[in-house]
Amino acid sequence: MADMKCESCGSTEPVVHLTQIVNNEMSTHHLCQGCAAEKGLQDSPDPTNYQLLDLIEKASPDTLGASQGGGGQCAFCGLTFDDFRKTTRLGCPQCYEAFSDHLPRLLRRIHGGVRHVGKVYLPPDPSASEMEKRLEGLRRKLERAVQSEDFERAAEIRDEIQVLEPVQSPT
Repeated sequence: MADMKCESCGSTEPVVHLTQIVNNEMSTHHLCQGCAAEKGLQDSPDPTNYQLLDLIEKASPDTLGASQGGGGQCAFCGLTFDDFRKTTRLGCPQCYEAFSDHLPRLLRRIHGGVRHVGKVYLPPDPSASEMEKRLEGLRRKLERAVQSEDFERAAEIRDEIQVLEPVQSPT
């Protein structure tokens, strides 16, 4: 990485590596501290620099449902909605229920929806032991499907096993 330069000014070594996904297209940008600060990408632990906090602070009270006396309080941890607006962090899992009237609107505004529609992480290359465990489980399922005479399911499981099994040359 010693040869890498800032994409914006080309002078100093980049310290901020930004990956953006727009319209299912991923792009990575490498910026020095100065150029990152100009673009509003400051690396600071100060929560006032977070875009979420800016969005919450700029949102009207009607948008967040805070017109009902501050938006309520979590009965479990005592966090108020005003405190959440200041810190952008919920206090406990029960806060999701306590602020359930307000969070969907906020999430929809930030993310465009309230349900996760992304991809599920799969490890890049499972080890041989993990693969063998998976195959053993599939073989047991296949045996149960055959015993219960569910031949459609058995055929599906057989196909899964064939995909996972290493190709063995005939002797």
